[in-house]
Amino acid sequence: MSNNIISVKQIARETLPRLMDNLVFPGLIYRDAGEAMTACQGDSVLIRRPVKLEAKDFDLVEGIETQDLAEDTVEVKLDKLATVDAAINAWESCDEETIRRVFIEPAAAALAEKINRDGLQLYRDVWQTVGTPGEAPDGLDDLAAAAYALDVARVPTDRRVGVWSPLATSRLKQVPAVVNAAVCGDTTALRTGSVGQIFGMENYMSQSVMHHTAGSAAEAIAAGVTLTVETIRDNDASRVFLTLKASESINMKGIVRGDILQIGGENYLVMEDNIAFGSSLDVLLDRIFTGSEGDTVTIIPSHDANLVFHPHAFAFVTRPLSAPAGVESYVTTYNGISLRVVRGYDIRYKKEMLSMDVLYGFKAVYPELAVRYLG
Repeated sequence: MSNNIISVKQIARETLPRLMDNLVFPGLIYRDAGEAMTACQGDSVLIRRPVKLEAKDFDLVEGIETQDLAEDTVEVKLDKLATVDAAINAWESCDEETIRRVFIEPAAAALAEKINRDGLQLYRDVWQTVGTPGEAPDGLDDLAAAAYALDVARVPTDRRVGVWSPLATSRLKQVPAVVNAAVCGDTTALRTGSVGQIFGMENYMSQSVMHHTAGSAAEAIAAGVTLTVETIRDNDASRVFLTLKASESINMKGIVRGDILQIGGENYLVMEDNIAFGSSLDVLLDRIFTGSEGDTVTIIPSHDANLVFHPHAFAFVTRPLSAPAGVESYVTTYNGISLRVVRGYDIRYKKEMLSMDVLYGFKAVYPELAVRYLG
């Protein structure tokens, strides 16, 4: 056993590259490194979101029409604090190899898994859909449909990305054209998770792709209940409410955050959970409602929420955590990722306490640049 004492600085610097190697989703989207100022969980920060320009026709009479190149800002709440905490026997805590084996490597993997999972929750901000709920993509026609959906949404053709569930990936890997596709990536996780580039879209597997469980109203509709728009309230850009009327009583959570209502050929995103009271439901939508009272409402059933998108659709933000008083700690930051390691000692049980955490937040900055592939 080695007697070399491993410092928290060394632990942090060894862990951060391992953490970044295991991150998939944050490596595929816009990252804001921001300033080096420390923050706390719950703080909100302003980040610069990518400039969005529009190509226009040149008018010989009027001349050019200039566009503002000032970077817009968007507020991101640092509401996530992923932490791994462990107690190690005092007689083992000085052994570098033990620390690497029992803490550094598994902690990096655990933090990355949670960060990936939290990031892929952003599917709940995406209203554009393609695919069939309950049917995983299994052919080039499915990938072509995903690319077509991005085309229709006017998503830029460069740097398009698809993140697929393990089931979808296993089906796609059986397609010869996918098997032979060129594989690329910048990190270990991206290289090992890459399915290849098809139709101008880099495709990756993530075990953290979310399964969306639709509210009970979706099951009720499938069983024959009719849902219609009863009233339209507060139909403005900030708060759009509909009151829906069901032909029968709907129990429990009738509609949940991330449900997609299909009304008059349009998709509308549900922004809050709704507890049904009898046959009436009040629903907060993501944008102005263009339908009418009396319109029939359908709800997309439960599904795997695979995502195809441009990197500018989403943002990942981290900020350094402050060093706690009275204990040994170290904070390291690289390429938009900040990690803190803290070491203490429990004298009662003669155990060394090690804590590793990351403060971060995700935001859908241009959700119109993403499509949810229903699997």
